[in-house]
Amino acid sequence: QVQLVESGGGLVQAGDSLRLSCEFSGRTVSIIAMGWFRQGPGKERDFVAAITWSGDKTWYGESVKGRFTISKDHARNTLILQMISLKPEDTAVYYCAARSSLGKVANAREYDYWGQGAQVTVSS
Repeated sequence: QVQLVESGGGLVQAGDSLRLSCEFSGRTVSIIAMGWFRQGPGKERDFVAAITWSGDKTWYGESVKGRFTISKDHARNTLILQMISLKPEDTAVYYCAARSSLGKVANAREYDYWGQGAQVTVSS
């Protein structure tokens, strides 16, 4: 099993920056990639960003390209999502996820482990 715990959510104003962290632990030897997804009120869970376990490749959803950056800090067992130029439409619960199989990084159903979520609210 792999445990994921998000932190860093909060209430910010449009244009502000925010950093989300996801501390991972457990049997991470099986993990090949990690990602961030978000789910707004009444919406489906959408892909935000993903990164390979080695950190050598990243992917981003179209709506966050150029504003969000995903990275991994192996020394601290932490996945990071740095968000800048936040918009009200970025308001959502953000989930950290990990996967142990190849496939489509944007497909939430292919991820095996999930964190509990962190609320991000951006006011206009």
